[in-house]
Amino acid sequence: MSSKTTRKKTAKDNIIKNMPMLPLRGLVVYPFMILHFDVGRLKSIKAIEEAMLKDQKIFLTAQKDPNIENPEYDEINTVGTIANIKQLIRLPGDTIRVLVEGIERAEIVNFIQDEPYYIADVKILKSSVLQSRNSEVQALARQAMEHFERYAKLSGKITPDASLSIANINDLTRLPDLIASNLDISNEMKQEILEELSPKKRLKKLLDIMAKENEILEIEKNISNKVRQQIDKNQREYYLREQIKAIQKELGDSDLESEVEEYRSRINESNMPEEAKKKALKEVDRLSRMHSTSAESGVIRTWLDLVLELPWDKKTEERLDVQHAAEILDRDHYGLEKVKERILEYLAVRKMTKSLHGPIICLAGPPGVGKTSIARSIAEALNRNYVRMSLGGVRDEAEIRGHRRTYVGSMPGRIINAIRQAGSSNPLILLDEIDKMSSDYRGDPASAMLEVLDGEQNKEFRDHYLELPYDLSDVLFLTTANYKGNIPKPLLDRMEVIDITGYTEDEKTNIALKYLVPKQLALHGVEPSKVRIDESAVREVIVHYTSEAGVRNLERKIASIIRKATKQIVTNEKKTVRITANNVKAYLGPRIYLYDKANEVDEVGVVRGLAWTPNGGDTMPVEVNIMPGSGSLELTGQLGDVMKESAHIAKSYIRSAALRYGIDAEFHKKYDIHIHVPEGAVPKDGPSAGITITTAMVSALTNNPARKNVAMTGEVTLRGKVLPIGGLKEKVLAAHRAGISTVLIPVDNKKDIDEIPENIRKVVRLIPVSHMDEVLKHALVKKPIPKKEQPGEIMVLSQAAEEAAVTLEN
Repeated sequence: MSSKTTRKKTAKDNIIKNMPMLPLRGLVVYPFMILHFDVGRLKSIKAIEEAMLKDQKIFLTAQKDPNIENPEYDEINTVGTIANIKQLIRLPGDTIRVLVEGIERAEIVNFIQDEPYYIADVKILKSSVLQSRNSEVQALARQAMEHFERYAKLSGKITPDASLSIANINDLTRLPDLIASNLDISNEMKQEILEELSPKKRLKKLLDIMAKENEILEIEKNISNKVRQQIDKNQREYYLREQIKAIQKELGDSDLESEVEEYRSRINESNMPEEAKKKALKEVDRLSRMHSTSAESGVIRTWLDLVLELPWDKKTEERLDVQHAAEILDRDHYGLEKVKERILEYLAVRKMTKSLHGPIICLAGPPGVGKTSIARSIAEALNRNYVRMSLGGVRDEAEIRGHRRTYVGSMPGRIINAIRQAGSSNPLILLDEIDKMSSDYRGDPASAMLEVLDGEQNKEFRDHYLELPYDLSDVLFLTTANYKGNIPKPLLDRMEVIDITGYTEDEKTNIALKYLVPKQLALHGVEPSKVRIDESAVREVIVHYTSEAGVRNLERKIASIIRKATKQIVTNEKKTVRITANNVKAYLGPRIYLYDKANEVDEVGVVRGLAWTPNGGDTMPVEVNIMPGSGSLELTGQLGDVMKESAHIAKSYIRSAALRYGIDAEFHKKYDIHIHVPEGAVPKDGPSAGITITTAMVSALTNNPARKNVAMTGEVTLRGKVLPIGGLKEKVLAAHRAGISTVLIPVDNKKDIDEIPENIRKVVRLIPVSHMDEVLKHALVKKPIPKKEQPGEIMVLSQAAEEAAVTLEN
């Protein structure tokens, strides 16, 4: 649309057509108000030039948001003021200074254009006239003038000329606009007054605004007076302190004052939070009023030293190189893939977003698998300072949170001490053996750890000794535990648990050859060329001289071999020593551990089960004898309650399916059954021997031999279903070590097969089963042919499980 549209006024509705419009930023213009302002926007300059070419009138209205450079129609207030341009002064930099005088209120009724400048149709808004003889109007005017005089006195921003003009005003209709133009209030309030057409209502609104502003100014004045008094007090204290210095110097007690000044200087120069700085300066003031030899001064010094030593804002720059971190973790540790993968995931996410706080990870597993040692490698990979904190035997809550300073010999808790020791606010803190904490009458340390290990709460951790909030959200907490069951549930819920299983024989062999042997050779000062330990020797030590999930005892045995070999070299018995499987006995003595091997022949009533132990897996033969008697069930071998229940369940199931398996239905009355699990001195328990006991009983009752090369694990129900178990990896490894070629596993444990090493899966056949019929089919030499079920019998067959049988062969 062309910008040269002619402008005309319609008398009927007081509408002025095609008036140039100037949006103002941070400024509201009232009628009869004279002021000048600078104009720099190109659109605004063109609007002024257009107005000057016509009748020098322009419509002025305020923007809703002064930060917008080119406001749209809905971003401009519709009510404004028609003003007359009195003067233009061109300034350097394409800026114009404009002097205007407000004429009357107007409202936009139609936006015409916004390029190259704003044009709108505006409607003149007529206001009513205040009657100066009206008593209410006179009362309102007087109150407004009184409030304004008070405002002028409190703010000090009103010129005497402005105050005089308001005091001498004759036209009370103009009074609200004149007062509002001189008030230092928000543009929203000024716009609200401009939009009010009734002068009486404008006056009332203005009274409310001035009452609030005067109240705020009174408060500001009081605050200012207090600040001035505080400054005077500080000057007085400075003068008195200087006098005290002079007196102490005369008395020869000036060391304390210099120490106080040093503390004060260090606190002011530090970057500790404001709350900590304020409390520290308060303690320094207390110290300055004490004698240097008082006991309390020593307590304050110790506290101040702690506060100044804490790394409030000191952080190490975290290394976010995922590839570099992976190299360090693989360099120092073999295996532990889940732990490494979790740390690399954290690094990858941290690289994408800087706001991620450190995870709280719990490594749960048997002793000696590298839980503690990997923490140092993680700290190196992330470029974080490393601190280890052992929690074994901790039973006092004050060990974690610290002692209150009211006690003699009080000290901070272990968490704050670890931060001070680390020297940075984002270290890696290893909480070792978190499952070994206990509690007594002094409190529960596990409860104190709840706040420490909660990422949402530890932003303001308060130590009882420090008595200041400390941010632990950037700390990477790593905890270790042997048994998750010993950790309280609320504490366990705050941690991300990574289960670490025991090492396989192959993994132990790799660890020994790559890490343990070179480490022990270096510790004993022996050159690798003089003492050589073959892989066969390492495997011999692993299988027959150690029984553990980790490698601690293996390292001790290797150290023992190297010591004896070193002695032979030093005494000139030998120049070089080579250790093989054949001569390990000469260094370590007879074999300590002898493992059961697979049966040489198929036997009736003897079935090999599989068990999990803290040191790994083991085979567990179950023997059943059937003797004429009255139907008693004898259980021996130091069996636990759960295992005894499994035996009773097996007997009940066989009774329900006796006819189908060709078993005398009255066997429970004619025969005594004796179930024995060898190694009677070793306690045994758990439900996973259920199918083993059932198979052994069926074998004995039917005189059907069990296969010598088959082992099994799984819980049995009264319906003959096979339920899943735990520790599958360790059990299969034990079967492989015993020379067993086939292992029957619950069908629901198929998901765990991937955890078994590939080389084991190549030689051990794993068959998932879901029912005892399938177990007996694979375990007994003569396949039992279930007969047609009789009334009262229960028969559950799973075709899906039969089809799901998995054979993992090379």
